[in-house]
Amino acid sequence: MRTEKDSLGTLRLPKAVYYGIHTQRAMDNFPITGEKCQPEMIRAFLEIKQAAAKVNAAAGDLDPKIAKTIVQVTEQLLTSPLDFSMWPLDPIQGGAGTSLNMNVNEVLANLANERLGGQLGKYQLVNPNDHVNLGQSTNDTYPSAGKLALLRLLAPLKQSLTTLIDAMGNQADQNVRVYKMGRTQLQDAVPMTLGNSFHAWLKPLLRDLARIEVSEQALHQLNLGGSAIGSGINVSYHYQTHIVPKLGEITGLELSQAHDLFDATQNLDGLVALSGSLKGLAVNLSKIANDLRLLSSGPRSGLNEINLPARQAGSSIMPGKVNPVIPEVVNQVAFEVLGNDATISAASEAGQLELNAFEPVIFYRLFASITHLTGAMNTFCEHAIVGITPNKDRLAKDIDLSASFATAMAKIIGYAPATKLAKQSLKTGQPLREIAADSGLFSAEDLQHVFAVEEIVINARTPEHGLVLRPLSETTTD
Repeated sequence: MRTEKDSLGTLRLPKAVYYGIHTQRAMDNFPITGEKCQPEMIRAFLEIKQAAAKVNAAAGDLDPKIAKTIVQVTEQLLTSPLDFSMWPLDPIQGGAGTSLNMNVNEVLANLANERLGGQLGKYQLVNPNDHVNLGQSTNDTYPSAGKLALLRLLAPLKQSLTTLIDAMGNQADQNVRVYKMGRTQLQDAVPMTLGNSFHAWLKPLLRDLARIEVSEQALHQLNLGGSAIGSGINVSYHYQTHIVPKLGEITGLELSQAHDLFDATQNLDGLVALSGSLKGLAVNLSKIANDLRLLSSGPRSGLNEINLPARQAGSSIMPGKVNPVIPEVVNQVAFEVLGNDATISAASEAGQLELNAFEPVIFYRLFASITHLTGAMNTFCEHAIVGITPNKDRLAKDIDLSASFATAMAKIIGYAPATKLAKQSLKTGQPLREIAADSGLFSAEDLQHVFAVEEIVINARTPEHGLVLRPLSETTTD
């Protein structure tokens, strides 16, 4: 064991650990979730410390030898597998993220001291606060690291969403002539195609992608150089003007510095907007999952219009039962994201004056929303959407027995007479086509058009997965 000292007193730590007393106090104080901090958050912090060391050395504020050593140990950590024995903190922590910032400062200081021949926990050569944290505050490093992490986590999410949209488009193409009954309030409406359904599902996903990309733009603007409350206290002008460009070089990301550092330190509206965009995506994914569970219900006593790929046995007691497990997991992730958005909104609103103390839970839930939605969309696409097949016989039978063609009749004979014929079909079970033919109200040409499903449902696709509605005169029937 070794002993370290801070303003609160002394504390015993394991002798060989690279973190220090501040990290140990946080471990004792915040045993909340049992999880560890998001690896991308730690990676972003290391990149910020590396950039700070380089800029402070160039400004003449940090000994070049110390700066070089800090850079070397950050490079060592960034190119090695993450060792969570160095990063033991819970993602939810009091202090607006100071614990994680100090965890990074202490690890880098101890690694640098060790490299220079010093002892762990002594900090005579490299100090966590005076050297590693020079020109910084948790209030500017923590939100900046969080934004960098979000940018990197959003990249695979957008790719997963794009792949899902493409899979929906492929299904729309394949089912462009597969006719089915449409429903409103879960009651028979008018005929449509299964392709129409996939069109309707992918359109809001395209809008979700656009909204996420708009929300993402705010993440590129950082408040580094703002220090404690955005005033830039204890920060050199050189640091303020060079830290963000240097970090951009290190990360390979397009970054800019906030024009108003006071505003950037206090406001988290960009994170709230991103959370709202993720919530919108979750709502749409859950709606699609609900529709698929309904359309695949059965296989004998449900709608049974489509087949979902069978992924696993569905019951421990009912042999042969197969459940829609993939849509179900998508629903559950969506429910979680809705809860995350409520947490993020509440935590953002609860910040007081010059700092929001609740950034840890905001980023924690944002990271969860993004990573879980990415996983949900991956399994949704691979294990559900691409393998959906229609039950064409069932779909054709439903259309043939449907009274929905009365809608097309109404234009010829009026709403009330068409209603009477539809009710007669529903009451007797006799197909509406036969009742219409026996009624004497329609010519042979009228009946041909009324019951021509392909004329009622006109579905042509554009490269953007849209619909082009053609006038009836442009269509032909056999």
